[in-house]
Amino acid sequence: MKAGILPVLALSILTLAGCTATNKYSGNVYSGNQAQTAQNVQFGTISALRQVQIQGESSASGILGTGGGAIIGGLLGNQVGGGSGRTIATAAGAIGGAVAGNQIEQGVNRTTAWEMEIRKDTGQTVVVVQKADQAFQVGQRVRLIGTGSRLSVAPY
Repeated sequence: MKAGILPVLALSILTLAGCTATNKYSGNVYSGNQAQTAQNVQFGTISALRQVQIQGESSASGILGTGGGAIIGGLLGNQVGGGSGRTIATAAGAIGGAVAGNQIEQGVNRTTAWEMEIRKDTGQTVVVVQKADQAFQVGQRVRLIGTGSRLSVAPY
């Protein structure tokens, strides 16, 4: 395989992995075990809103970015110099590529989200964080759907 194809392939895989990892944070996406089950619904008003980042967990635990970066960095470093200089450049390229690949994977797994403080009609205040894939504003009436650790916010 040509060395020029490897970086494109690695970035493509990282991008696809990042896309699939962030959908679960959306208020518009339900997991399979939530379908056709009764969900609790409560009503409230958004009293505070701020944009935050969710750092998603990688299903490969960083191996994809770190390993892919190390391979690509090593291949690129191996094209520099000759003899012991080439060996040093290969090692330095692998280490630098591993660090860069890990950082890229973390960035791909980061999702822009809303931290919404909601005053429920019962008087209780809760905070819910979910993917910022729809517009919300302070003072907006919303529905809180679900219970416990699986609570999503939807416009009312």
